[in-house]
Amino acid sequence: MRQAVGVEDEINYYLCPKFEKTFSFLGKKWNGLIIDVLLQEGTMRFRELARQIPKCSDRVLVERLRELEQDGILDRQEHPESSLIEYSLTDQGEELAPIMHSIHSWSEKWYAGLKK
Repeated sequence: MRQAVGVEDEINYYLCPKFEKTFSFLGKKWNGLIIDVLLQEGTMRFRELARQIPKCSDRVLVERLRELEQDGILDRQEHPESSLIEYSLTDQGEELAPIMHSIHSWSEKWYAGLKK
């Protein structure tokens, strides 16, 4: 239950920079799904990842992968002996597993009527 706030009481609503940074990458379209796929499937090549997220254009997927790499969430592994490039979650990205699990649980409870 919320308490009444008097006129002279001031509530300072501000976002913690760390909280804001976290939601800036988690809330960006496709990022959560990219993270979720890599959590479920492990290391993947670009084409494999693109097949798992068919509604995301290749251009946007490349952009999101770069951003997640810059944020330290995923690692881009190039193999010099071939053109093979693989993407995997860093330790920082792997630590999102319980958060993603909680999001799945919450959405199953509150959006049960939506079709997959």
